Order: sequence, then structure tokens, then C-alpha cells
Amino acid sequence: MNFLAFGVAGWIFLIGVYGAIVSKNLIHLALCLTVTQSATYILLLSIGYKRHGTAPIFKGVKLGTTSVDPIVQSLTLTDVVVSVTVVGLILELALNAYDKAGTVDPDKLPELKG
Repeated sequence: MNFLAFGVAGWIFLIGVYGAIVSKNLIHLALCLTVTQSATYILLLSIGYKRHGTAPIFKGVKLGTTSVDPIVQSLTLTDVVVSVTVVGLILELALNAYDKAGTVDPDKLPELKG
């Protein structure tokens, strides 16, 4: 395990959460959530990392050769796709809020009725 990567992931996560807490703009909030989500990429890839490991392509490779974990790489790719989808949805909701209320400041948005 690479403990440096865990520390980096933790700091990136905290920076994203802090930005989301103090955000006064819905678009800035979406970007802060993207930064927070990026910490999970580092965390997942550091879990599957093996020192001196090769790519997880096993054709023509001797039995017993060390390689990185392909499952973790596929989970990271899935995490990227989900993150892009969620950020797209949040940005669309921010645009709708701007069209209806004329602002993207969450504190100035009117209450929803209905």
C-alpha cells in the first residue's frame, strides 16, 4: 500500500469538502464536488497498485508475473463515468435555477412550492 497516496487523497477530499461548504455559487459547488470525487480515483488506484507491477494484460506473460489489479482500474473508470454524469446533472440544475430565479447563489434562491 502507498500511504502517501492515502494522504494526498485525504487532503484533496478535504479541500473539495471545504470548498463545497463555503461555496456561494452552484457552479463552484459542482466543481468542488468534482474535486472531492477525484480523491476517490487516487484512493482506488492506490489500493490496486503493486510495486514493479505491469499492466494487467496477461497474453504472452510468464505465470507469476506481478501486475496491478484490473478490477480496481475498472471501478475507477466506472467512478469517472458516474462523476461526469452527476456533475452534468448538477450543472443542468444550476442552469435551470438561474433561468427561474436569475441567480446561482443558493442562499438567494426562492423556496420551492408544489
